[in-house]
Amino acid sequence: MNTYHLDGKVAIVTGAGRGIGRAIALRLSHEGAAVVVADIIEPNAQAVAEEIRTSGGRALALRVDVAEKPDVDAMVEKTVAYFGRLDILVNNAGIGAIAPLLDIDEATFDRVMDVNAKGILFCSQAAARQMIKQGQGGRIITNASGAGKIAPGKYIPLGMYAASKHAAIGLSKQFGLELSSHQILCNCVCAGIVDTQMWDEIDRETARIYGKPVGSVKAAAVDSVPLGRIQKPEDVANVVAYLASEDASYITAQSINVCGGMLPY
Repeated sequence: MNTYHLDGKVAIVTGAGRGIGRAIALRLSHEGAAVVVADIIEPNAQAVAEEIRTSGGRALALRVDVAEKPDVDAMVEKTVAYFGRLDILVNNAGIGAIAPLLDIDEATFDRVMDVNAKGILFCSQAAARQMIKQGQGGRIITNASGAGKIAPGKYIPLGMYAASKHAAIGLSKQFGLELSSHQILCNCVCAGIVDTQMWDEIDRETARIYGKPVGSVKAAAVDSVPLGRIQKPEDVANVVAYLASEDASYITAQSINVCGGMLPY
């Protein structure tokens, strides 16, 4: 039984081949939406789309690099050709760079900003144009991370990632204001320490940089969560489903914390 009743809606989820994106795609499908599973790794996208179809949902898998405008424009065109419309975009695709800012080179800066900021610009533009054409409003939801609100910390070398996620929040809030007259609601979710492959990589690389035992960085991060447990991808997906629903019809240009109390502001 679904909670938010997204029957008849069509959603695109970028970076949906694993982790948080996969959880979001599955949850939106459970709520009744048809889902375009977009990912730069096509086999991952196909696997998640097959999961959705096996459980009785409707899904289309697409290989998409969100930093490439032709890919993004084609993604929206194929979505409309296949499902007839577009109602929800979830900007979830993102990459990290685990290094102190003094060690970040130009190529790393460009790639992280291309995916995590420019990708949001391109995807939101393409989706919004389609939603405006339909004239029935819509939702653009961005997975921005708690790193979009605070500097990660002296010994958490994710400054480049944080810079890109700060940009993501700025873009989302401004889109929310500029698109408000079209009833296209734009919001961010800011997650905390999520149990994904990305956090395992952060743990390993940070431990290497600072000479700490593998596992200790992630353990310390989880210990800092007031609710006392690591976050599941489904915890993020729950909030995305809410923001996609009519229950959130008066919320736009906001960044919603879903982080177990780590960001009490």
